[in-house]
Amino acid sequence: MKNRVRIKDIAEKAGVSTGTVDRVLHNRGKVAPDVKENVLAVIEELGYQRNLLASALAYNHNLNIVSLLPNPEADPYWKQSQAGVQEAIRAVQHYGFNLTQLFFEPNKPMDFSRLAKQVLNNPPDGLLFPPIFFQESLWLLNQCQEKNIPTVIINTDIKGGKPLSYIGQDSYQSGVLGARLLDFGLNDGQTVCILNLDYETKDAHHLIYKERGFKDYFKNSLEKKIEILSVNFESFHEKTKLQIFSKKLLAENPKLGGIFITNSRAYKFIDSIADKKSYAGIKVVGFDLLASNIDYLKSNAINFLINQNAMNQGYLGIMSLFKHLVQKESVERQQYLPLDIVVKENIEYYIERNKVGIII
Repeated sequence: MKNRVRIKDIAEKAGVSTGTVDRVLHNRGKVAPDVKENVLAVIEELGYQRNLLASALAYNHNLNIVSLLPNPEADPYWKQSQAGVQEAIRAVQHYGFNLTQLFFEPNKPMDFSRLAKQVLNNPPDGLLFPPIFFQESLWLLNQCQEKNIPTVIINTDIKGGKPLSYIGQDSYQSGVLGARLLDFGLNDGQTVCILNLDYETKDAHHLIYKERGFKDYFKNSLEKKIEILSVNFESFHEKTKLQIFSKKLLAENPKLGGIFITNSRAYKFIDSIADKKSYAGIKVVGFDLLASNIDYLKSNAINFLINQNAMNQGYLGIMSLFKHLVQKESVERQQYLPLDIVVKENIEYYIERNKVGIII
């Protein structure tokens, strides 16, 4: 049986003090580059494996992590991200990971900014949030960079701010995928609608990239001539207004053959249609495994759901902070999750997977 490698063994072979080895292992304090390189080479040669739990206890420091998410009661999509965050914290809390959960109203940038300032007034060891408000999120990322707060962003990637990592879908490719799925059911000369049911769509970069990918697919397709209609509707939470909007959309576009709803609110659009026969033959592609979306998928009112793995986003976000803060390992800047194509024939698999909290 191989003897356990001790810090003392590394120090003796590298010709340095145990304190120097400790600084290299925990990436703290100043160590000359050539000395650090030599110590790391010895660590690799001897096959040293750090006992993370013992190290965390020796460090005698609890790590305070903040998750800043949209209110899941206002938008059920975020319940999945919250569940992923909580699952990850349960897995690593014995390493001293403490979680503070903050929730902002998804339609109020000022509420996000208020909580962001609250976070910065008592800087955490790590932060996770979705940058759904571009300017406010960029400001927060820049502040975190100045204060050396490792930050993971989920769901929406933005340029600038230098977060530790982004975890979520490749928005451009999800737009391409949505177009391809609809293309199977479209005929030459028909119209297809990109429908954004969201707030502040002009600054929602993930929606912009989805739309670009969607349009590029049809622009590069030579088999059919498809007219693309792009529509933003921010009053989706007002039932009467949405009913009027959906009725008008269907009436004014008799050649409408498909609708690409760019987020998890496909069910809201279907709910708003009083006469379900009025959209007979129109193919619908939406996102995410919300209960209402699943019901409409099973009844063929929605043809495809693209699963953005919201639970995994939350889970991997916390685990990326753990990897950076405790394991002292590098984290990829972009961690794209698979875009699962869900239909009624395979939905039960995803339902069962989520019930047992499987994280892939």
